[in-house]
Amino acid sequence: MANTYTQIFVQVVFAVKGRQNLIQKQHREDLHKYITGIINNRNQKLLSIFCMPNHTHILLSLDPSISLSDLVRDIKAGSSKFINDSNWISKKFNWQEGFGAFSYSKSQIDRVIKYILNQEEHHRMETFKEEYIDFLKKYAIDFDERYLFDWVE
Repeated sequence: MANTYTQIFVQVVFAVKGRQNLIQKQHREDLHKYITGIINNRNQKLLSIFCMPNHTHILLSLDPSISLSDLVRDIKAGSSKFINDSNWISKKFNWQEGFGAFSYSKSQIDRVIKYILNQEEHHRMETFKEEYIDFLKKYAIDFDERYLFDWVE
């Protein structure tokens, strides 16, 4: 898109189906690399990624050549196939439907990158469910808790 200039920073958050702890630490780096490849192949810029056992945070600079929904669909479909083809778990791996997306200004990017990279420490104090609901409230997003995720406690 000639003469199109944008600066769109978005944190995307999505969960493993049933919020199960299926992403093992020893596979995290390979999954990060694979998702990075998907994002790069869609001509988007990855700024930060961290996969917890039951959810993933991605911060990216979004180019308007692709819709965010299409990009997240491609990330989730491609990474699910990668995980299943790699036989990391004994059953079929899936991400849950839907995702959260939260926008930031350039001045906030360093803080968000640190937050994403510090997920393990963060989740020693707060569950993913608490974190996600806090995001929705902070961004004044209307939601019905019954439809957020299939919570497995």
